[in-house]
Amino acid sequence: MSGATPYPVSGLLGFAKALFGAAGLEADKAEAVATYLVEADMMGHTTHGLALAGWYLQSIADGVMTKAGEPAVVSDRGAAVCWNGSRLPGAWLTSRALKLACERALVHGAATVVIGDSHHIGALAAYLPIATERGLMATITSSSPSGAQVAPFGGRVGVYTPDPVAHGIPTPGDPILIDISASITTANMAQRMIREGRQYEHEWVMDRDGNPSRDPRVAMDGGTLLPTGGLDHGQKGYGMALHAEAITQGLAGYGRADAPKGTSAAVTVQAYDPEAFGGREAFLRQTGWLAQACRSNPPRPGVERVRLPGEAAGRRRRDALAHGLSLHPGIVEGLAPHAERLGVPMPQAH
Repeated sequence: MSGATPYPVSGLLGFAKALFGAAGLEADKAEAVATYLVEADMMGHTTHGLALAGWYLQSIADGVMTKAGEPAVVSDRGAAVCWNGSRLPGAWLTSRALKLACERALVHGAATVVIGDSHHIGALAAYLPIATERGLMATITSSSPSGAQVAPFGGRVGVYTPDPVAHGIPTPGDPILIDISASITTANMAQRMIREGRQYEHEWVMDRDGNPSRDPRVAMDGGTLLPTGGLDHGQKGYGMALHAEAITQGLAGYGRADAPKGTSAAVTVQAYDPEAFGGREAFLRQTGWLAQACRSNPPRPGVERVRLPGEAAGRRRRDALAHGLSLHPGIVEGLAPHAERLGVPMPQAH
């Protein structure tokens, strides 16, 4: 964040890994959680980066996040795999699942790994380079059967979560990285805005009586987050959510119908090898044309130029690696008590 003190990325990674290791996570799991939280911050997803670390550490202390072990294999048909995540760290499960999906896609052309009962997985976009760096296209979908912050379109009681989906699309240049959700905003953002005494610029939440509002506090007082499209075209976000719930919890065979307690997430990762379809070069020819057509599109008044999804994230990431990462105000200070409790030295700024 502009004006904040930058920290070397390597220092933040080491700090986060040490925190989670001291809290009891196995080394590979601590490394994965640290890696993808810091990746999220580097990309600019600041509500889903190290801002989540305190909550994760509390989940470990409370026994909500499983510290060690392996997911249970529910089924494996080569191109279709299902795991029970046993509340293991979501970052570890998701990154591992996408790596497996990529390996299987190189054999079968496409592969899907579904995870039921994972812990929270963070920012979906952070995992996409696992696939795009190998020239593969990927999709990640997530939902949380333990939460219900969004009402179905036309209703006013929460049934499902923001249910994000992310797509990584290779191009001849930087990949297109799409990370969107079935709700306009998220619970994490609403909580941050409440802490900072801010309101939304538009009516993105709904109070318990079904009235639209700019006040994030109504979402924490019996209200809900509005679906993507708002009161005008919210059926679009509603449809996205129904698909996300089915492709995650439905395929996992575990979700809301089981009324899970504590933090539970369901995740589906899919990888595609373009070579198995129309061919890698033909794929890049098409995505390259599309990327150029979007970038060269005449901008409307007030817009400097048309960007592609993931372009700003890539720029932020490169800048963070070169010059250090400036975290959102309050994140480092919020982790200080955990660092003291666990005997981990605080990171040093540049």
